[in-house]
Amino acid sequence: MKICIGRTVIVTGAGGGLGRAYALALAQSGANVVVNDIRVEAAQAVVDGIVAGGGNALANGGDITAMAGAESIVAAAVAAYGEVHALVNNAGICRDRMFASMGEADWDDVMRVHLKGHFCLANVLARRWRDAAKAGTPVAGRIVNTGSGAGLAGSVGQSNYAAAKAGIAALTLVQAAELARYGVTANCLAPAARTGMTEDVFASMMKPPEDGGFDYYDPANVAPLVVWLASAESASVTGRTFEIAGGKLSLAEGWQVGPARDKGARWLPHEVGDAVAQLVALARAPQPVYGA
Repeated sequence: MKICIGRTVIVTGAGGGLGRAYALALAQSGANVVVNDIRVEAAQAVVDGIVAGGGNALANGGDITAMAGAESIVAAAVAAYGEVHALVNNAGICRDRMFASMGEADWDDVMRVHLKGHFCLANVLARRWRDAAKAGTPVAGRIVNTGSGAGLAGSVGQSNYAAAKAGIAALTLVQAAELARYGVTANCLAPAARTGMTEDVFASMMKPPEDGGFDYYDPANVAPLVVWLASAESASVTGRTFEIAGGKLSLAEGWQVGPARDKGARWLPHEVGDAVAQLVALARAPQPVYGA
């Protein structure tokens, strides 16, 4: 069943890996897909495959880390298809270092592509959808962000990446709360799949099975969730982070207020240790940091 007929979806970082799998699946579900990637030739190859299969797609090399670039991407989508209904923020990079060895550029590059890259296009579209809703036009806008298990639990050697992904999970919560009134949902993914960013560290673990069995880390396993979240059918779900790997789909539970002690007055320094020990004893242990 094609659940995205008539919808236009922008997918960033769609020249390969997860983004390519999303673009192909969205096109197969009837969407017009804007395949955005700084590797324009890779984006065009994805578009050629979609068009050859009877779908509609447009290659785009616009810069997602600058507002001017984001505006040009949305303008191209609107010129080709009339409107944009969903955004899949997928593009990302890694600059892995142990924290004590990390340089300023390693930090800034990851924050620019992940955090600012998630901001620019979503902000342009949020303003567009807000204005349409205020003008009385029904809106079914969808923002699908990309987090990571590293952002949920931390990851040794990836303090920049983990911090950016944690920021994206928090950004999703705020987008969901603020944009619901305009008919817009925002959700986040924490996928485990074979991509360009896993080739160096996890190539052996994530390689396809030699016996031809179920390919647990195939990016295509994540795509059905993305298609559903980008569709009009997902209107009742917002502000959620989904972990997905192979055939396993789970809902991440974020920060919650846990055990508490209220003295009713200011704590004295020597009292704090005992109070903290009681709280730690009652609280659920944090999920272990990856690689620890």
